[in-house]
Amino acid sequence: MSGKLLRLVCIAATAAGTVLVPAPATAVPEPETEQHNVADLLTDLQELYRKAEEATEAYNATEEKLKKQRAETDRLDRALARARLSLHDSRGAAGRLARQQYQSSTDISPYVRLLLARDPQHAIEQGHVIGRLAQERADTIGRLTGNERKAHELARKARTALDRRLALTERRKKERDEVRARLHDVEELLASLSRDQLTHLAEFEQNGITKAQKKFMASGALGSEHSSGTDESKGSTSSVRAPSAEGDRAVRYAVRQLGKPYEWGTEGPRTYDCSGLTSQAWAEAGTPIPRTSQEQWKRLERIPLDELRPGDLVVYFPKATHVALYLGDGMVVQAPRPGAKVKVSPIAANPVLGAVRPDPTGKPLRRYEPPELPEGATDGSDEGYEGYAAPAPETSTR
Repeated sequence: MSGKLLRLVCIAATAAGTVLVPAPATAVPEPETEQHNVADLLTDLQELYRKAEEATEAYNATEEKLKKQRAETDRLDRALARARLSLHDSRGAAGRLARQQYQSSTDISPYVRLLLARDPQHAIEQGHVIGRLAQERADTIGRLTGNERKAHELARKARTALDRRLALTERRKKERDEVRARLHDVEELLASLSRDQLTHLAEFEQNGITKAQKKFMASGALGSEHSSGTDESKGSTSSVRAPSAEGDRAVRYAVRQLGKPYEWGTEGPRTYDCSGLTSQAWAEAGTPIPRTSQEQWKRLERIPLDELRPGDLVVYFPKATHVALYLGDGMVVQAPRPGAKVKVSPIAANPVLGAVRPDPTGKPLRRYEPPELPEGATDGSDEGYEGYAAPAPETSTR
């Protein structure tokens, strides 16, 4: 067991003693001490989750590069096969040319025969034929030389592409092992806690999210998002700013995934990780976006939080390692973490880095009805930690 994990288990043991073990009146800990222990435990647990998600997004990025490299390797292999076929044909043509030249060779040059000819017109016509044959021979030699050069260059590129593919495959394996190690740390810590501790931990976390959400909404960060009545200048018949048509489709897709399990490295249709959900939602809307949260943050157009509309992406943590899809009314749809399910959460459930818009030119709908959510979907509650599991998908090593 690592030193950090040992420290976490010691914290857990301390928390267990304060929560579960009867003790004399003089030994009962102060409430602040107990709260401090749970706060430390939650902080460390969230750090483990964050590191696991960082490793997951690194794995996802490498997987995307590997997909592109596979396509490039396959393209070069096909081009090399065509070049080798052309080279074979050119060599055949050059061989025929050599045989013809050998069979028709004489000691007298064609040009000398032209000067000695009795019929000048016929000789001129023969000269044209000789010229055409010479040009054809030159073309044959040129094609042979060009095809040899092209085949050599394509073979070099194919070898380089294969080397890159093998390097990416090895890197992906290391990153996959890193994710599994991070999740094992989380699993080991949670396994050391009692059911009462897990409940207490979840309650403490939920209270923190509720306070963070109230503070965030009170700060005015979202601006005057809400409209009233049927003010069509806001493009809405509800209290939610209207999305574009593509944003509406992305939101409705994400809502249909509520309740499906989180699984790292996946993008549906049965399981998702955070960026797998957002990228797939926008792909279904007809606007493909980058696969990872970091690339979504890097490459999509950033917008102020007070301009958020449904379908926009909210990015979290300083390294942009988590992402959710904005729903409206200060809520997001997200695939939160291992052991949890796709759900509706307060926007401030994690530290907000900023927001991006996949379709900056998309015009808001004139009238918008938000999708109907399942009962209890907007209460912001978490599933707790009792049902934690860290599945690791089987991945190809191609």
